[in-house]
Amino acid sequence: MPSLIHTLLSFLAALTVLIAVHEFGHFWVAQRLGVKVLRFSLGFGRPIWRRQRGPDATEFVISAVPLGGYVRMVDEREGPVAAADLPRAFNRQPLATRAAIVVAGPVANFLLAILMYWAVFMIGEPG
Repeated sequence: MPSLIHTLLSFLAALTVLIAVHEFGHFWVAQRLGVKVLRFSLGFGRPIWRRQRGPDATEFVISAVPLGGYVRMVDEREGPVAAADLPRAFNRQPLATRAAIVVAGPVANFLLAILMYWAVFMIGEPG
């Protein structure tokens, strides 16, 4: 019988995968549609790992509390935006672009579910 600690760690690992896939959906679609992404964060609270990558110097962060995540994009409602970044601001995008970015997270989770069901079907039952 699995211990409580094993169960909790398994739950956190599964939750982290779900959050990462969900946020990656938002991130990937935003980048493909030309919206500038400032930060991709897994978790909340104090960052324990941080790197900047890509042409937009997107900051990738893993934080101390692994119970969520977010993708921060350039948006005039969040504060001042440089004139060069205005055309790439989330709030300046057409409704269809904003909707695609918002829906991309749940769609990524749905695709993960399909992939996992397919894997279980292909592996089958032992014996």
